[in-house]
Amino acid sequence: MAPSFMANGWRWSSSCACLAEGLGIRATARVFEVDPNTVLQWLVEAAEQLQAFSASFLCNVHVNQLQLDELYAVLREVKDGALSEHEAIERLERSRYWVWTAMDPESKLLLVMDVGPRTLAIAQRVVHHVTEMLAPACGPLWVTDGLKDYGTALLTHFGAWMQPERRQDKGPRPKPRWMPLPQLLYAQVVKSYRRRRLVAVKHRVVFGTMAQVKQVLVARGWQIQTAFVERLNLDIRQRVAAVGRRVNTLCQGADGLQQQLAVFQTYHNFVLPHASLRQPLLTPEATHSRGSARMGWSCTPAMAAGLTEHVWSLQEVLLCRVPPGPQTQMG
Repeated sequence: MAPSFMANGWRWSSSCACLAEGLGIRATARVFEVDPNTVLQWLVEAAEQLQAFSASFLCNVHVNQLQLDELYAVLREVKDGALSEHEAIERLERSRYWVWTAMDPESKLLLVMDVGPRTLAIAQRVVHHVTEMLAPACGPLWVTDGLKDYGTALLTHFGAWMQPERRQDKGPRPKPRWMPLPQLLYAQVVKSYRRRRLVAVKHRVVFGTMAQVKQVLVARGWQIQTAFVERLNLDIRQRVAAVGRRVNTLCQGADGLQQQLAVFQTYHNFVLPHASLRQPLLTPEATHSRGSARMGWSCTPAMAAGLTEHVWSLQEVLLCRVPPGPQTQMG
């Protein structure tokens, strides 16, 4: 059990709930009448517990498809040696990072949240984290935007050396080539903008065939799209103060942003019920109040994915003893 919970249990869990609902660190400190550094310390301790909690559940996950996307975040950082200590306090350099997300559009389960520049190295890291969480026999359909680094990262993880067939009877045999595995399915949604307005949308199948991709999507009646992960990006901007639009709350660095994202990920997956996942009842059940009968049960993404059987409270998550053993690192 963390020291902060033993001393300030209710305020610690409630402050984490405020952060998960979009309040900044200073605003949360004003609500609970504590110093902002105290809230920051609570955030650091909660993020460590929540990352371990999520990693203990997010393993051997079965999904049919995954949607990946990135959204930018403005961080405040100072280059080493570029400014003196006094100048650094007065003028902090702003740099743009990106929040990388990977989710299951069917259960709304958020598998990975990472922070880093829009580079191949981060794309490799995100895909690697996702593959560590998937079940061994799971071969989902991957859908992303037009960022080419995703294709390279997927080919790295789901490829093998193969011997091409000879086109001629004579001559040297062709050299082995790194080719995608037959079960790899990957499609892109490429959007074209002109003067900040969307003018065209193209669907491109990178690995696999269009027939294979449609076979996965036809069960839900969907088309190739990234609408669900883009809707998730809106939730992130509303519930993570550091990446909200048109706010004066800027995160001080990538580590602080990662800690706030760890709170959001656990809150999204295990604590917050989603209206689109609500399970209807065969017959309405009477309630103890004077309101209408209960028509369905609340459901979180973790419940829809079969990882848990009930809606967790944030206090339960913070008190949960995570079993020891190797766990997936969340960023």
